[in-house]
Amino acid sequence: MKVLLRKRVVLVLLLGLIAILFLKSDWLGEYMYPVYYKDDIRASASNYGLEPHLVAAVIRTESNYKTSSQSVKGAVGLMQMMPNTAKDVVRRAGFTEVTEDMLKQRADVSIELGSWYLSSLHQRFDQNSIAAIAAYNAGPTRVSEWLNTGEWDGKLETVKQIPYGETRHYVQRVIYYYNKYKELYPDF
Repeated sequence: MKVLLRKRVVLVLLLGLIAILFLKSDWLGEYMYPVYYKDDIRASASNYGLEPHLVAAVIRTESNYKTSSQSVKGAVGLMQMMPNTAKDVVRRAGFTEVTEDMLKQRADVSIELGSWYLSSLHQRFDQNSIAAIAAYNAGPTRVSEWLNTGEWDGKLETVKQIPYGETRHYVQRVIYYYNKYKELYPDF
C-alpha cells in the first residue's frame, strides 16, 4: 500500500512540475535564453540605430555572453571581433584607444565596438540585416562578391545559397535567437 501511495505522490509531483513548465513557458524561455548586459546592449543599439534584439542575438551566437571568449581564428570578446577589425573600428569611429585586453574583459567595450561595426555593415548593405549579419561573419568583401556575382541575393529565404556553410549556419542561428528574443523580451 505504501509503495502505491509513493508512486501516486511522485506521479502527482511530476505532473505538477510539467504543468508549471507549460504554464510558465515564458519563465522557462527566459531561463533557456537569458540576456545579459541589457543596459549596455540597449545603449549601444540606440547609439547606432540597431534593434537590441539583434545585438543580443549576435552576442549569443558569437560568445554566449562570455566576455573572455577567444575563437580559434583569434576573434575576441563578447562580439568576437578580430583585433584588426576592432582597430579599424576604433580609427573609423573616432573612439579612444581600445586594447585587445579591453575587448576581452569589458562587455561594454565589446558591445560598443561590435554594435558600431554591425551598424556600419547595415549601412554598407543598404539596411539589409541579413546581408549585414552574413558580413559580420564572413566579411563585407566576400558578401559583396556573393551579391555582385548573383551567388546569393541577400535574402533570408535564400540563405541556403550562401556559399560558406559556416556563414549560412551563422545567419540562421542569429535569426533564430533574434526571433526568440523578440518573443521573450518584447519590451527590450
